[in-house]
This record gives sequence, C-alpha cells and structure tokens, in this order.
Amino acid sequence: MVSGMDDGVVRSISTGLSQKGVRNHNERLLLSLLQRHGELPGSDLARLAGLSPPTVSAILKRLEKDHLLSRGAPTRGKVGKPSVPIRLAPDGVLSIGLKIGRRSADLLLMDFTGVVRQQMQMTYTAPVPQDIFGFLADGMATIFDGLSAAEMDRICGIGIAAPFEMWNWQDASDPTAKTFMSWKDIDMRGAVGRFSDLPIAMMNDATAACQAEHVYGRGKAFCDYAYFFLGAFVGGGVVLNHSVFEGRQGNAGALGALRSIGPNGESKQLIDTASIHLLERRLREVDLDPALIWQSPQDWTPIARYVEPWLGQTAQELAKASLSVCSVIDFEAVLIDGAFPAEIRTALVERVRRYIATQDKRGLIPPRIEAGTIGGNARAIGAACGPIFSQYLLDTNTGLWA
Repeated sequence: MVSGMDDGVVRSISTGLSQKGVRNHNERLLLSLLQRHGELPGSDLARLAGLSPPTVSAILKRLEKDHLLSRGAPTRGKVGKPSVPIRLAPDGVLSIGLKIGRRSADLLLMDFTGVVRQQMQMTYTAPVPQDIFGFLADGMATIFDGLSAAEMDRICGIGIAAPFEMWNWQDASDPTAKTFMSWKDIDMRGAVGRFSDLPIAMMNDATAACQAEHVYGRGKAFCDYAYFFLGAFVGGGVVLNHSVFEGRQGNAGALGALRSIGPNGESKQLIDTASIHLLERRLREVDLDPALIWQSPQDWTPIARYVEPWLGQTAQELAKASLSVCSVIDFEAVLIDGAFPAEIRTALVERVRRYIATQDKRGLIPPRIEAGTIGGNARAIGAACGPIFSQYLLDTNTGLWA
C-alpha cells in the first residue's frame, strides 16, 4: 500500500489499480452519492460527503472535464442564486456484462446510469466452454461494430457472472453432468484474455444479481439485507452498510448452500428444495419440455398447473431460510427475485410473508420480505456493474478484507 494526498484527504491506493479511469477516494465518493441519490446540486453533495464546498466544486469540475458528469438546468429556490443539479453522464462509462447460466448466457452493454444499450442471448441444455467464449467474442465484435471511437474509449471492462464451482451443482446422473465438469479447469481470465485486453471482473452470479438490485433496484432503500435469486438453482447475496459484501473469496451470501430437510428427513441444501430446476423436473415427469420455462421467461401461463405446487414448496423453504439468515445477522429486510414472470415473483413474496407469520420466531425480529425489481436480467446487469464499481464507485465494505 502507498499513501498520498488529494483534495486535503489522505487516501490509500491498492497496488495494481493502474487501468485508465481509476478514481481517487473523494471522486468515488461523489460519484457514488450521485449514483445512489440521483442528481444533486453541489451544496447537497458537499453536505452528504462531509467535504467543503470549494473541495467539492474542484472535484466536480475535474469529473465534468473527464465527461463523467453533466449539469442540468438551473433551478431557482426561495433565496440566493439558482442551484445547478449535477448528474452522472450516461456516456461517461460503458461496461460489458456476461452472465453464464446453467440454461442460458446473456451478454450486454450497459452505460454509467444502468441503461442496457445492447443485449443478446444464447440458450442451451448445458454451457459448453468453447461455445460460451465464442458467444462472448462474437457478441463483443457485434457490439463494438456499432460504437463510435469515443464510445469505444469509454468501455471500462468486462464483468463475468457465473455460478460458484458450477461443476459441483449438477446431479452426477444428469446427462449434462460431463459438460458442467468441463468447467472445473477453465481459466476464464486467460480464455477471455486471448481475444480482449479489457480489464476483467469476476463475480458469483447470485452476488452479481444482488449488486444489480442494490445499485439500480429496491435495494437502495435498505442498509443491510439478505437477497435470494431463483434461477435454475437458487443463490443469494448479502448487503452490509449499503454495499454488497463478497467475502474473502467472493462467495459470501452463498445462500443456496443453507441446510434444509428433505421429505424423508434427509439432509439437503436450499438449492435442492427451492430452485427452478425442481419445476423442470416436474415438467419432464409429465413429458413436457423444460425449455418452456426459459423460452418464455415472462409467460408461464402454459405451465401454470405445475407452477402452483412449486410456488407453495418454494415459499415455505424461503421463509425458513429467511429466518435462518436473520439469526446470524439482524437484517432489516430479505429481498426475493428470480428468472420468472413478475406475477410469479409477487405471488412468491406474498406466500413467504404468510409463512413467516406462522414460523417459530423466538429470539428473532422477523425481517421485511420484499420483492426485487430487476428480474431475470439481474445477473448480467450485475456483471456489468463489476468493472464500474472497481474503477469508479466507492465500496464501503472493501476495508473489511484489506
């Protein structure tokens, strides 16, 4: 570590953060405040940041010169001169996000304000490494073909969200198990580095979804909460002190590994009792194609009769899991989202609330149960957040693992 002075504040700079666009502490602080609160005048930013108005003014001018900020129209108050709102410049930073899922991969280009500018998807029975990296290389080439030189210069990196130890989660008897095992020895950074020299940020896919919800969704309303995301397998995330907490190895909030009990008293994990793959299994049992779930992610009407019992079981499991995580950390809320239609999410949240009310809560203050707002795109959006956060925004949990 080395120390330096900037704007009157001593800061620490981790070695290795030399890529273009890495900002100092106070710059990150102001950018983070604008990201969280929306446009604000300089006087409000100074108050929230605890910095002097001259210091904030100097930083804002520098960030505006770097095209990271823009100014809105002056607004007149009751007294004094008009205030000028400052906002993040959408074109100031662009980022690539790749979500590698067990049933599909999503690639997108996102701007500084979280707007998805381009997106493409591929679906499969199981993710073949060569196909995934080909999809990324070809997709990036397509995206870049439509960008100007100035826009290309604003791309800060590639964020990749994938399940933690993807090869460990598949049933050995599943015909796709061999394909999943092929990921065990894959060096993702090396594979991507063969066709791109952009900085790469790796994230657990459920943690990425949590990041998206926290930055652009309902998560802004809470300081500390647990987050469940239901994809083919359920996963989760943890937010502490307004920041997604990744832990020493980037896998904090591995809520899919929470213990559960099977119908015959056997030990199971939450992924075995509250995941969409259980609905897939039921469809196979009645000779329906499980791909129906992923081909129409916003319309499960054709399989409604099979969704109903799945909802009941999943809600019970999430209610128990919500109380379990709150016995470790006093979360103010639990947020639930997933790769399913909005009406399914609403029904699931309502049922979890009802089940929570009937659980044994001795010694616990039950959390609020709230619906996430990002939906199935959360993991890819969260992946794109990775390079932006590492270079431009402030992570208040970083110091915990220095």
